[in-house]
Amino acid sequence: MKIIKYFFEALFIYSFFLIIKILGLKISRKIFSFLFIKIGPLIKSKKIVEENIFRVFGNQIDSNQITKSMWSNYGKTFVEYLFLRKYRENSFYEKQIQISGLEILDKIKKNGKPVIFISGHFANFELMSLVLTKNQIQLATIYRPLNNIFLNPFMEFLRKKFICKNQIKKGIKGVREALTFFKKGKSLAIMIDQRVSEGIESKFFGINAYTTTIPAQFVKKFGCIIQPVYIQRVNKINFKVLFDDQFNFDKNENIETITEKLNIWLEKKIMRDPGQWIWTHNRWKR
Repeated sequence: MKIIKYFFEALFIYSFFLIIKILGLKISRKIFSFLFIKIGPLIKSKKIVEENIFRVFGNQIDSNQITKSMWSNYGKTFVEYLFLRKYRENSFYEKQIQISGLEILDKIKKNGKPVIFISGHFANFELMSLVLTKNQIQLATIYRPLNNIFLNPFMEFLRKKFICKNQIKKGIKGVREALTFFKKGKSLAIMIDQRVSEGIESKFFGINAYTTTIPAQFVKKFGCIIQPVYIQRVNKINFKVLFDDQFNFDKNENIETITEKLNIWLEKKIMRDPGQWIWTHNRWKR
């Protein structure tokens, strides 16, 4: 039964969390980077990762290096969840995170109109919303809950406490909730790189993939700006958060065109450093 599986899975992970808290951030990051490289392929489908990389690169690249970098980053991010409080402390935040395009955020705040922030699962992807709320952006974040009912409440607690208090579960109900937040002047943050069954088929690396249309729908309804954000892990432990050139779409552009252009942006960022993107999502599942 799934519930029994989830219980023991949660017990296993909570044991890791205890070890991490005892060892601290610096040591735990090194240990779990190594552990995830070794055990990651046993937990998630190695076949899906290899197929995804092959779809993008074919035989032009050695997938082993990308896979190793991805699992190393996965392990570090796993550890960093337990130290999100530190990332909100000004001294630690300023030391660990370099922001490129801060003037863009200042412009958004001065403008006073809500925008759609988009990104993908790069490096420690949770830092997008953390950086935004640290910079006084009124924000709601759309997220996908974990399947594990024993783990998800704790992860939601961490996100609400240290990342963004306004968490919206993806889905039809979530879209309605997002509309309410947006009409109240709160911006939205969303990852656009996961498979969304209620989305549309859009070209992603030349292959149709179900993709969220939420950013496009909000452009059509509100004529809002879409602000892309790229997160990169630097020197293994530090981060660079880049606020890229904004998308100012015309409301007359159709949803398909807007969605495909956002996928093109995503492709370029993945190609910038493939090992920092999470390849475990079954992105092209039909």
